[in-house]
Amino acid sequence: MSSVYVEITLKNGGDVVLARNGRIKERNIRTLTTTALVNTGVMTLVIGEEMREKLGIVISSSVTGGAQLNPEAPCSITEPVEVCWGDRTACVRTWVLANEKEVLLGVIPLEDMNLIRSTKLKRDERAA
Repeated sequence: MSSVYVEITLKNGGDVVLARNGRIKERNIRTLTTTALVNTGVMTLVIGEEMREKLGIVISSSVTGGAQLNPEAPCSITEPVEVCWGDRTACVRTWVLANEKEVLLGVIPLEDMNLIRSTKLKRDERAA
């Protein structure tokens, strides 16, 4: 089975709301474009602490064992982040793992953007 990576843009959800209400300019929304591994074994968006700091998103709660990747690791849960892929967007609470280097795009944002994993093979990929 091969891995699927996509380029996504992440926006600070609080900044998005402030911009929509005219309290800040749209250019002041804290935004990052990054490559994410599509991982249907993860529920939501998973990022590392360094990326959380760059986006300026606030931690709203913490749990231990909240992430399937490392059940023993403490996991912080943030305020909403807007995930953008093409013309689709999703707004999700994000899991933050302190030392995570890879961005993982999980099931909830995928479903919110109405994206599904296709299990059908293309005509030229079918077994003879």
